[in-house]
Amino acid sequence: MTETRTRPPTPVHWKLAVDAADPHAQADFWGAALNYPVEDHSVLVERLLGAGVVPPEVTTESHGRPAWRDAAAVRHPQDPYDKESGAGLGRRLLFQRVPEPKTVKNRLHLDLHPGQGTREGEVARLTALGATVLREVKEPQGEWVVMADPEGNEFCVS
Repeated sequence: MTETRTRPPTPVHWKLAVDAADPHAQADFWGAALNYPVEDHSVLVERLLGAGVVPPEVTTESHGRPAWRDAAAVRHPQDPYDKESGAGLGRRLLFQRVPEPKTVKNRLHLDLHPGQGTREGEVARLTALGATVLREVKEPQGEWVVMADPEGNEFCVS
């Protein structure tokens, strides 16, 4: 009798895409909030501009470097990234420009866990970065603070 072994399925690679009015400002906020680096796509942007593959109108300058006008991202500092494109290959948030403003409550949000006994300090740090406190929640299952990023996207700090 031969034994058939099946490999476990390979995890699916993903990124969380967030609609934004200003992707670069959102990347700066969330990079600082999560202590993630803002991705540097300048090598790829310069190469594609130089080859005439993309028009200058799809680019901008961010932090003194060429960047995509309508997209910016942050990545986990310990995850790999593609040195040719600057894009993260692991945990990352991608901010993409959309024309319409946020109008309703998020259907998906981040929960930040800064560590036991540090919530108050983390809320103060995030407020200094441009977030706002929406409400404090105290329920039998726990306590957390509901906040909004500079564009009004809700997130929680527990």
